[in-house]
Amino acid sequence: MDLDAVADELYGIRPEDFTATRDTRAAAARSAGDRALAEKIRTLRRPSLSAWAANLLVRERPDETEPLLQLGEALRQAHHNLDGAHLRELSRQQHLLINALSRQARQLAKEAGHPVSNDVQHEVESILQAVLADPTAAQEWAAGRLVKPFSQTLGFPATEDAGAAAAPTLSIPSRPAVARVRGGRQGDEERQRRIAQARQEAADTERELRAIEGEAATAAREADEAGKHESGLQQRADELADELRSLGSEQRQARTAAQKARERLRTIDRQVREARRHAETAAGRLERLGENDPGHGGNEDKR
Repeated sequence: MDLDAVADELYGIRPEDFTATRDTRAAAARSAGDRALAEKIRTLRRPSLSAWAANLLVRERPDETEPLLQLGEALRQAHHNLDGAHLRELSRQQHLLINALSRQARQLAKEAGHPVSNDVQHEVESILQAVLADPTAAQEWAAGRLVKPFSQTLGFPATEDAGAAAAPTLSIPSRPAVARVRGGRQGDEERQRRIAQARQEAADTERELRAIEGEAATAAREADEAGKHESGLQQRADELADELRSLGSEQRQARTAAQKARERLRTIDRQVREARRHAETAAGRLERLGENDPGHGGNEDKR
């Protein structure tokens, strides 16, 4: 057990499980005789919901969060170069990417069993804004161990202001300035090279963003279709369950009716046999009475 392994575990679980797990790991370290490690573990602080969701995004979607880090580098370079037009294009990408990633963070939190509110999603967006503006914030976020949103609002100046700053002011150079033109040309060439590099990075980021958005749209459609299919199957299952219950009731009624019919048949059969015996008995008695009747034989002599 070491501090990094424990930290990776703690900042990857749900916030409500953080404290109990941390105390368990600290107790284990103390039992193993490493009091220093136990104290370091106990200093680890439970993350806020927005920090946890941002950490979850880094851990679960590393391939999709890498474009944000690249876009941050491009934006910082563009601000350094005071390229207003480029900054406005990168700013558009920035809004699209942050919106997409913050929605993904919210979805991941829901899938992890801890849905978050709109306010928490906005805090995630502020974390991502800071990641774009500040390389230190980007490094902290990339480690996946944020405890809370960054204490101060980090961001870029407004794009329009950057564009205004980038606009050149025309003036006639003084004689000493003419002597510096050659060196200035080299500086301009280096600046143009950096601008071209930043533009290429931004174009690459744009392509990756489009790919992410396409994958997200496809996943959303698949999830919607799967949800509809699941709903249809559930409805059919409910209908079959109702039908099965109805058939079961009809079967019980038919069984009861058949049992009653069999009992009725047995009763009638007994009655028929008894009536037949009575009829046979009556016929025998009648026959005997006829044989014993004196007039019966006399009539036969007269004929």
